[in-house]
Amino acid sequence: MALEVDITKKLDGFFMHVKFRVEEEIFAVLGASGCGKSMTLKCIAGIEKPDAGRIVLDGKVLFDSEKRINLPPQKRKVGYMFQDYALFPHMSVVQNIQAGMGKKPDPTKTEQLIRQFQLEGMEKKLPGQLSGGQKQRVAMARMLAAEPELILLDEPFSALDTYLKWQLEQEMQAHLKAVGKPVIFVSHNRDEVYRLCDTVSCMNCGQIEVIEPLKEFFQNPKTRTAAILSGCKNISMAERVDAHTLQAPDWGVTLRLEKREIPKAICAVGIRAHFLEKEETTTNVFPVGETKIWEDPFEWNVSFRKNGSCTWMQWKIAKTDWNPGKGIPSRLYLKEEDILLLTDLQVGIKTE
Repeated sequence: MALEVDITKKLDGFFMHVKFRVEEEIFAVLGASGCGKSMTLKCIAGIEKPDAGRIVLDGKVLFDSEKRINLPPQKRKVGYMFQDYALFPHMSVVQNIQAGMGKKPDPTKTEQLIRQFQLEGMEKKLPGQLSGGQKQRVAMARMLAAEPELILLDEPFSALDTYLKWQLEQEMQAHLKAVGKPVIFVSHNRDEVYRLCDTVSCMNCGQIEVIEPLKEFFQNPKTRTAAILSGCKNISMAERVDAHTLQAPDWGVTLRLEKREIPKAICAVGIRAHFLEKEETTTNVFPVGETKIWEDPFEWNVSFRKNGSCTWMQWKIAKTDWNPGKGIPSRLYLKEEDILLLTDLQVGIKTE
């Protein structure tokens, strides 16, 4: 079973053009607020209509602008979980779940879902009497009650506290894997994506920049946007000097790569804050001039720059490995393999 999407739609300030294929996996759409993530889900679900393109689920055409096909939401067999869960406030837990079953609710199936989502004893409660985690379980049960062929999740953990989020992530992953259907998971939170998903796409201004397996996306982001979304704290413009040398003018340093060639299309260079080292291990050196120190529960954050004409960089180090009392290093070092070489894509054609 697979979902194929190739659609365009004019949004406020840019044109959205989204093209991807999802099979029986959890597919992340990672992007900043306002980039078109939720609109993509709404177009797939039939809530919004694309301007042009085609959406096909398991061989069934849901939308085709040329053939003028646009199935209504109730005929698409798509389960959609909204950010606020969208439970019916005046219906009980059981009634909300059975609302996903159509005109003929199945009591046996309802009981199975109640047990599966650990909602025993809450059957008669209204949504206003439930915790955030319980509401999410009810919403998930209602969605699966409809036996969807595709599941869409729009920021499902955005309203939850950190501890509850961690618990429900584990529960949701187990449920989604058991269903064995294509799942699209929309989020701006890289940690959620890393823990839950199999494949990651990066969206910027309405366009998918990259689609890669989870580990590859985080270990080796290809574009500036992908690096930022994957958590890279240090990004500078890059100027290619030759095949093995580049300048990072924002940081006032020159970097040398002996083991790989620098692509001609490079526009930026990225460095993860945890990868900077205080011991001399490489020829790639970052002078530490001005500094600011911030303390987190388990690590130190040191903002530094070479001088006043350079942008600030960030160095993160565990408290077990260093503390300010030992003195701030005058230089930090970076191994060649930890240098991220980044390009920029021309995305989101601007509109007047």
